[in-house]
Amino acid sequence: MKTFKRVLITGATGSGGSYLADYILAEHPRVAVHGLTRWHTASRHNQTPRGMRLHECDLLDEGSVLRVLRVVKPDAIFHLASHANVRASFDTPVAVLSNNILGTANLLEAVRLADQDPIIQLCSTSEVYGQVKPKDVPIHEDAPLRPVSPYAVSKTSQDLLGYAYFKSYGQRIIRTRMFTYLNPRRVDLFATSFARQVAWIERGLQDELVHGNLDSVRTFIDVRDAMRAYWDAALHCAPGEVYNIGGSTTMTVGDCLKRLVKLATVPVPTRQDPALMRPADVTLQIPSTAKFKKATGWKPRHDFDDSLRFLLEHWRREARKETA
Repeated sequence: MKTFKRVLITGATGSGGSYLADYILAEHPRVAVHGLTRWHTASRHNQTPRGMRLHECDLLDEGSVLRVLRVVKPDAIFHLASHANVRASFDTPVAVLSNNILGTANLLEAVRLADQDPIIQLCSTSEVYGQVKPKDVPIHEDAPLRPVSPYAVSKTSQDLLGYAYFKSYGQRIIRTRMFTYLNPRRVDLFATSFARQVAWIERGLQDELVHGNLDSVRTFIDVRDAMRAYWDAALHCAPGEVYNIGGSTTMTVGDCLKRLVKLATVPVPTRQDPALMRPADVTLQIPSTAKFKKATGWKPRHDFDDSLRFLLEHWRREARKETA
């Protein structure tokens, strides 16, 4: 079985990257955890796990990526860095496309130029499947890719770049496509936004909860299970292959909202805000994870209600800070 002494996480101070670092530092303390952060974004985050060594680096600057690789010499790279706000990508498409595609190309090129051979996990998204047809549900890894947002197009390009560098240069690249996850640290996710607003309403910080499309059908996974899955993928999955990762609880976005509202300690008025509606949305995001489970033996440990409580308690703590 593969073992890692040094790992590098791109987007290490972001929501997913910080949870991944938390997991590795807690469960694999002999692994040295290094992270990339940009000087103009790091100060906005307070999500840097203790024990992770941060390196200033901009993925759009290939030289800085090459410098970090020569210092760290990682056994594994987890590529999580992206502009990941789907709704915002419709407003700033070129920025999202440039950042996500060129950043990934620079990372893979820097690995090639450094003549290193780490396991590289490209952490992609179910958004690449786009508007799925009922006949393709549950979604297998060979389902058609029909991205409908600039963000999804950028992640599809990352995915294809990974395959190209595996085939052309023999880089040990594993692609994972993560389905909807519950992540307290990422405010632009709909469930996180709902939980934050519920907590704000409970503390009298706002009067009503606003939302976008509630009809999309999603399958949910806890962020803690998701980050453990990333680690298992790097250890056990085959380079050149792609794997769906997701939970087992499926419902509409609206049903997720109802479950959160039931946990509230006060009445929560809700209203649809047209500004939160996407020009094109996705639905039927229901994965087959059989391939991933067969390769890793992974199973989720947190059920949906536990995940919702974890999400809401995080934002209740944040709301208490606002009113302290």
